[in-house]
Amino acid sequence: MQSERILVVEDEEALSDILSDALKRHGYKVEKAFDGDTGLEMAENLLPDLIILDIMLPKMDGWEVCRRLKGNPKTSNIPIILLTARRDERDVVAGLDLGADDYIRKPFSLIELMARVRSVLRRSKTKSTESPSIQIGPLEMDFDRQVATLEGRTLDLSPTEYHLLEILAQNPGRVLSREELLAKGWGYYLGDSRTVDVHISRLRRKLEKDPENPKILHTVRGRGYMIKWEEKAHENSQR
Repeated sequence: MQSERILVVEDEEALSDILSDALKRHGYKVEKAFDGDTGLEMAENLLPDLIILDIMLPKMDGWEVCRRLKGNPKTSNIPIILLTARRDERDVVAGLDLGADDYIRKPFSLIELMARVRSVLRRSKTKSTESPSIQIGPLEMDFDRQVATLEGRTLDLSPTEYHLLEILAQNPGRVLSREELLAKGWGYYLGDSRTVDVHISRLRRKLEKDPENPKILHTVRGRGYMIKWEEKAHENSQR
């Protein structure tokens, strides 16, 4: 079986070498870029299975690289893990809002990085073993094809967004905590639950006509999130 190709975009050569060596030891093929312009070009030409992208890069920063990749249909489904030395949560949220799938703060252990890499790659490739499809109001999930449609229109979802929606849809009417979604969706139990909140917010903007008054994807204050079609609320809104 051909091993996955990972593009590492990191301007610190020593760290880039460490990451590259560690990934190769785990059987991945690795390509390296040391600035944003080159990273963007290589991503568009190579179409890697995963991109590890530093935020602070010369020529073009990681936010802009991420924005362009996610805005290009050719590269929009390539999962991205952001690397950041910045501590401000707003910087992380900005990257997730642009479509990044996960992030890791420097300094980090290689064990943690490999866990994130395996988790993101697994999400982008794994098919559901549950019922082949489910319908919740106007939302339909085809688990075999890994496609979600809303009122017959195919939703443009990243692998992480689809996987998160799939988890919720397989538990209709059940509240799933942020910690449970983090464990099921990202593969680790301890982490920043803000990651879940940002992805839920992105999903809600794609699912709801009025994200401030959701009919499908609900927040249960103090407990977590739940998928449930509120038909009565929908009917009332049409009157």
